[in-house]
Amino acid sequence: MAARQSSPVLCHGARAAIAACLLATVSCGYRLAGTADLLPDRIRTIAVPAFTNQTSEFKIEQYLTQAVVRELLARTRYDVVSEALGADATLVGTVMLFDAIPQNFDPLTGRATSVTTVTRVHVTLFDRLDGAELYSNPDLAHRETYEVSADAESYVNEREAAMLRASRTMASTLVSAVLSGF
Repeated sequence: MAARQSSPVLCHGARAAIAACLLATVSCGYRLAGTADLLPDRIRTIAVPAFTNQTSEFKIEQYLTQAVVRELLARTRYDVVSEALGADATLVGTVMLFDAIPQNFDPLTGRATSVTTVTRVHVTLFDRLDGAELYSNPDLAHRETYEVSADAESYVNEREAAMLRASRTMASTLVSAVLSGF
């Protein structure tokens, strides 16, 4: 019995259909999440002065400012500076709340086994040219839950690690919001 050979050449109609599908997919406007940048093209440098801390949490504003700078440098085309002079835009932030709330407890030791951090910031991006607000959110919030060791010998006060972790994830949320206008 002879095997049936398939033709390596596609018919003209099949080629046209494949080309139309590819063209529609490419031109439909889909792009990776978080890559939108709605800031004016003339913005090339963003100043990020140290955030203000209105909480009782020591150094949270430093961690958050550093995380925002790193996130802007890693994810955007902008140069980032700490002084507003000479920058095209300035990102001003105030940490309004940082709290670490125990969620679950070990029944034997009474120690927390999971903690939720809540971070709230008031942030505004100003255009240096005319002082217009390019982005503003008076209550940008981020929550994150993490596990804590309940073992008394390996238990370490993880508050600073929680602040660093929360700062990194809040910075990612903040940069995404600024770039997409949300």
